[in-house]
Amino acid sequence: MKKIFLVLFLLLIIPIKINAYSLGEAAVLMEEDTKRVIVSKNMNKKKLIASTTKIMTAVLAIESGKMNKTVKVTDKVLEAYGSNIYLSIGEKMKLKDMVYGLMMQSGNDAALMIADYLGGEEAFVKKMNKKAKKIGMKNTVFANPHGLDEKNENYSTAYDMALLMRYANSDKTFRMITGCKKHTVKTNDKTYSWSNKNKLLYTYKYTTGGKTGFTKKARRTLVTSASKNDLNLIVVTLNDGNDFSNHKELYEYGFNNYSMEKVFDKNKMNLSNKNIYALDDYFYPITKDEKDLIVVEYKIKDKKTYKNNEEIGVAIVKLGSRVIHEEKLYIKVKSKR
Repeated sequence: MKKIFLVLFLLLIIPIKINAYSLGEAAVLMEEDTKRVIVSKNMNKKKLIASTTKIMTAVLAIESGKMNKTVKVTDKVLEAYGSNIYLSIGEKMKLKDMVYGLMMQSGNDAALMIADYLGGEEAFVKKMNKKAKKIGMKNTVFANPHGLDEKNENYSTAYDMALLMRYANSDKTFRMITGCKKHTVKTNDKTYSWSNKNKLLYTYKYTTGGKTGFTKKARRTLVTSASKNDLNLIVVTLNDGNDFSNHKELYEYGFNNYSMEKVFDKNKMNLSNKNIYALDDYFYPITKDEKDLIVVEYKIKDKKTYKNNEEIGVAIVKLGSRVIHEEKLYIKVKSKR
C-alpha cells in the first residue's frame, strides 16, 4: 500500500494535493453529488484525453432521442483506424448498439458513424463543445468524436472530465451502458460479442462504469466511477501508466475516510422564529475529524410583515471558513380572519 503523506490542515479545509501517489500527470478524486474534490493533482492542467472523449459522444447520442433508430454504415467508416468494432459499409445497426460498441470496445468507427448519423462530424463536434460549456467544462476543446490525435486533438483537464462523467452518470441509459460487462449484437451482416475494456468492472466490486483511453501522444487516460454506502465517487487520471491500480487505491482512500453526512437538518434549525422553514436537508462528504468544523449561519431579511411562504433568507453551511452550501429559507404566516 502506498503511503499517503497528509497535512491535517489540508485534509480538513481544502482539496489534498498528493504527490506521494504515482498518479501520472493529472488526477482528481471527486464526490459525484456535491462535486467535492477530495484528492487532486494538476487537475486543471490541459491534457490530451484520447478515447475518454467518447463519454461526450455517448452523451450526445443518448440525448438525441434516436437510440432505437437504425444506422446504415456509410463509407465514412473507412476513415476509422486504431481501436474499432469493425463495422462494414452497408451494415445496419441500432444507434443504441453502436453506443455499446463505442463505450465497451472503444470503437473509433462507431464514433464516426454516430457523429455522421447525428448531423455529420463537423456539426457533431460543435454540439460536443456546446455541451461542454453547458456542463461547466471551462478548459475543454473537442475536435473530433473519438479522441484520436494524429490529425486534430481533443484537450481537457482531469477536473473537467470528472464534471463530464458526473453529468453522464445522471442518465440511467448511460449508466447501464458504461456499467455493462458483456453485450451481444446481431446485425444484417454479422454477430458481435463484446466485453468491456474497463478492467475495474471485473476487479473492483464497487465500480459502476467508466471509459478507457490510449494514444501514443496522450498515453493512458482513464475515467471511472464507483459507489459504496451512498458515497458516489469519480476518479480521472491523465497520462498514468498505473491507472487501474491508482483508481482502485483512490476509491479505497475515499470510501475509508469519507462518508455522506447530513450537514444541514431542516428540522433542527437554531432559530427563535419557529415559522421559518427550509425545504430540504443537505448531505456532504466529510471525514470524522471534519464533523466538528461544520457551522451553520443564518441570514434573514428584517421586515415588519411577510407574505405566506415568502423566501426570507438563507442558511449558510460552512466547513471551517469555506461555504459549502446555501439553503433557501421561507416563512409561514397565518392568515388573518
